[in-house]
Amino acid sequence: MNVVTVADLVQELKLEVITKEISLDRKITEQMISRPGMELAGVIEYFRDSAKRRVQIIGTKEWLYLQTLDSQTRKERARVLFTEDTPVIIFSKNFEIPEEMMELANETQVPMLRSQKETTVLFTSISNYLEEALSPIESVHGVLVDVNGIGVLITGKSSIGKSETALELIHRGHQLIADDRVDIYEKEPGLVVGRAPELLQQFIEVRGIGIINVVEMFGARAYRHKKRVTLMIELEDWNNEKIYNRIGLSDETTRLFNTDITKITIPVRPGRSIASLIEVAAMNHRLKVMGYNAAEAFTNQLNSYIQNKNNQ
Repeated sequence: MNVVTVADLVQELKLEVITKEISLDRKITEQMISRPGMELAGVIEYFRDSAKRRVQIIGTKEWLYLQTLDSQTRKERARVLFTEDTPVIIFSKNFEIPEEMMELANETQVPMLRSQKETTVLFTSISNYLEEALSPIESVHGVLVDVNGIGVLITGKSSIGKSETALELIHRGHQLIADDRVDIYEKEPGLVVGRAPELLQQFIEVRGIGIINVVEMFGARAYRHKKRVTLMIELEDWNNEKIYNRIGLSDETTRLFNTDITKITIPVRPGRSIASLIEVAAMNHRLKVMGYNAAEAFTNQLNSYIQNKNNQ
């Protein structure tokens, strides 16, 4: 299981630490975030189990409500948020921290943070970060490239030409996401995202040349931090005994987590421009998503032609 601490959250989102004497080592285990308006209003029946383990955000509505309470009531209502399971409490919009909550933080050692961002923006930023950081990750041997907006995961045995193909695609204006090892995670069912491990970001290995940095060589436009995986292309040596798909009426799929990804097998042999084939495969996949299937159109046209001939 991935581990995220409050310190990680502070570093990633550049949050202000209000309780500087309190440790930031508390672990965040829940992707969900809570805005505890009901709890501050005294409705605490549902504040249990996973709700207590969520990041708590005090936004405009919560802060304004707290200002309507007298000091004693404010402390009593806020006390429910300060549990041993609560990882952190975060204020948006640089709101002033109520003194009563500072006292509770020091008593319970629950850290409090603050952000300049609007509540909705802050909520979205934290949610996106936690979804990515806490999702289960699998590593795939391959190359992930963005080809005309389509995230293409290129797989195949070692030395089949994956990195060289990616290099050619970059030279044609497409973007590298990861080379050699691709870390993938499912943001939600139907949405698989790939990225490079931190150590490998921006680098690509080309046999005979070595390691190159695509940003330094081709500019910032050659690299992208992460990309949704929508198409998998497996490269394999040409096999004369194998029957390859020549029409394209049926699509093969492979399963990543709970998501089915379209898969295409491209045989490799001297003289075939694999980069060009991948470009065409990506554009054809995009056309299918948009509702146009060339194989179906050709088949319908052929059937109409045969039917007309038979009727003559």
